[in-house]
Amino acid sequence: MTHYLADEAATLSLAEQAAQALPVGDAPLIVYLVGDLGAGKTSFARGLLRSLGERGPVRSPTYGLVADYELPGGRVVHLDLYRLQDPEELENLGLRDLLDGSRLWLVEWPDRGAGLLPAADVELGIQVEGEGRRLTATAHSESGRQWLAGFVAGPSS
Repeated sequence: MTHYLADEAATLSLAEQAAQALPVGDAPLIVYLVGDLGAGKTSFARGLLRSLGERGPVRSPTYGLVADYELPGGRVVHLDLYRLQDPEELENLGLRDLLDGSRLWLVEWPDRGAGLLPAADVELGIQVEGEGRRLTATAHSESGRQWLAGFVAGPSS
């Protein structure tokens, strides 16, 4: 599935629809957000978190690596691994403890945690394209396929 996102408002709208389509299950949905600096990964995460009920500031957790949001529908974990020097550093974050009771994981720069992160259910690639962005979504699990099937953001292109 691909979508052209003309501006930040389009990104936030798609994120809202993604939030509405989140499956309910025992295990969290693991979403890898992939793209260059400034591509819009955090904007998408912000839109999704706002749609799930977060009212406080939503910033990329670049320095702390992890932000944990307790929301009405369940816990959301947002990781930004840009500054990670070695995947082994993830062990110090207690990620295994965060899996239990989580509804959703949003992982920016997942390649930096290769081998220690849970496998992605969905990978969202965001690339700059002209004045907008191109979002490409790939499901890697049945729950990921169900989530993507729930997106109703209008015609894909």
